[in-house]
Amino acid sequence: MQTADDQVVLSLDGVTVRFDDTVALNHVNLRLKQGETCVILGAAGSGKTVLLKTALGLILPDEGHVYLFGKDTRVLKERELAELRSRIGILFQEGGLFDSLTIEENVGYPLVNHKSLQCPSEQLLPRVQEALEFVELGHTLEKVPSELSGGMRRRVGIARAIVTQPRLLLYDSPTAGLDPITANTIMALIAKERDIRNTTTALATHRYQDGFLLANYRYNEATGDLEPESHTKELRTRFLVLDEGRLVFEGTQQELEASRDPYISKFAKPLKQ
Repeated sequence: MQTADDQVVLSLDGVTVRFDDTVALNHVNLRLKQGETCVILGAAGSGKTVLLKTALGLILPDEGHVYLFGKDTRVLKERELAELRSRIGILFQEGGLFDSLTIEENVGYPLVNHKSLQCPSEQLLPRVQEALEFVELGHTLEKVPSELSGGMRRRVGIARAIVTQPRLLLYDSPTAGLDPITANTIMALIAKERDIRNTTTALATHRYQDGFLLANYRYNEATGDLEPESHTKELRTRFLVLDEGRLVFEGTQQELEASRDPYISKFAKPLKQ
């Protein structure tokens, strides 16, 4: 039984997920407190996306328990799950925008469709505008996704994820397929959102560079820039490595880089060469 702790936003307790004979997650344990960052590394098919969907309650575990804001998702009704999801923002792979909707309609979609948020109609456009300004795309309201570049669509996806001002943000391969400069822009926006609102962040990626930035830089609201993090205070970024659904590593950046395990160590190689 999970003990009461108001600071715990997400907890996975012995979670196993199966698809027929395939074990997608194998007794995974994870605990994230308010303001913490979790970088989930792993090869394609290792279970990163399944973990995020399970955390969101889109997939229910076959074994174990998922606690969102202290509530066990396995025993909740769909209406109760929907209310919990309204407190979570997610950026899907490739942005996940609706091609037939304008950018304004895409970003406003969670506010309109999460009934528990009860966003008054007169507040809808200002909140959408604010979210788009946050990602420096305030001029795109009337455009459709096909009129934007891949990096811009990913930024719109971030705007949609943060428009509800969620306590927990889940990012599924936010920089996949992007050039290095655009990828760094996306990661800077993720760090900005995390640091301004103390948002709990879980990011699935195969790029060690993404986790390195989150672990080593903080957004300075006064200057509007990312600045090197002082590690004199408690570290808030943890690295996890998944391999065929098993959690094979959890620790700090330094522990990840020091690993001698052939599979684990390859995820720290890009910045060690």
